[in-house]
Amino acid sequence: MDAEGWLASGERVEIQLPSGAWDIFVRASGSGPWLTLLHGFPTSSWDWARVARRLEPSFRVLAFDFLGFGNSDKPRRHEYSIAEQADLTEEIWRRLGINETGLVGHDYGATVVQELLARIEERKLEALVKGIVLLNAGLYAELARPLLIQRVLAAPLAGRLLARLVTERTFSRSLSSVFSSGHQPTTAELQQHWQLVRGRDGVAVTPKLLRYLAERRANAPRWEGALERAALPRRLVWGMADPRSGARIAEQARQRIPDLGVVALDDVGHYPQLEAPEHVATAIEAAFI
Repeated sequence: MDAEGWLASGERVEIQLPSGAWDIFVRASGSGPWLTLLHGFPTSSWDWARVARRLEPSFRVLAFDFLGFGNSDKPRRHEYSIAEQADLTEEIWRRLGINETGLVGHDYGATVVQELLARIEERKLEALVKGIVLLNAGLYAELARPLLIQRVLAAPLAGRLLARLVTERTFSRSLSSVFSSGHQPTTAELQQHWQLVRGRDGVAVTPKLLRYLAERRANAPRWEGALERAALPRRLVWGMADPRSGARIAEQARQRIPDLGVVALDDVGHYPQLEAPEHVATAIEAAFI
């Protein structure tokens, strides 16, 4: 399914948060128990299209664009945070009447999962999370390796200036660099990712979204501890050829979480759901059935 088809199969829904009312792109399809898929930076819920298609015969699959991403609102004068994206996730669950769900997160979305796990530990989460599956992400802040362009864009002043210079070419080159050599995105796919990023003046908010890198460092004890102590099934589906958050993070997690399930995809990079969707869907299905 291309990006246009993905967007046509969902809708923009007004969601009320403490910071205001925002139109959020939400897509729910399939039949069975609920399964929530959280996307990464800088892309969108469209990342899950190939996996969702394979899961929908067995699950009711929820995917949405975080505030500031994809086809959701992208307010410029806004302080984005992982905590607010977790609030958004909870509010969408309430809106859809979701009381129980499996939870899958990739990259930025996996960090949101860690915040939700911390809320479970603090007994602050209303919904029951049956288990989690995480795809490539900076689960351990000291081991994560952000791209140079991410580090520069995250800088308060330089980021605002550089964001004006980001083009489709620089975006495509940066995104392609985290895929494995054997699973490179096509030109058409890169163009669609770019359109989803730049739509609604999205490039302008990129520096603010990247503040999650500093959040991840500041919240490392809370988020890493919540993942390690979680009293629910945990599984990694991991692209081991990822130059940003590959084998070293998977190995660290395996050492620190003895009962962690790990599905290692040796020739896959940072986007397993795009590079090896059939393997990812199979691993997710096995985790929740």
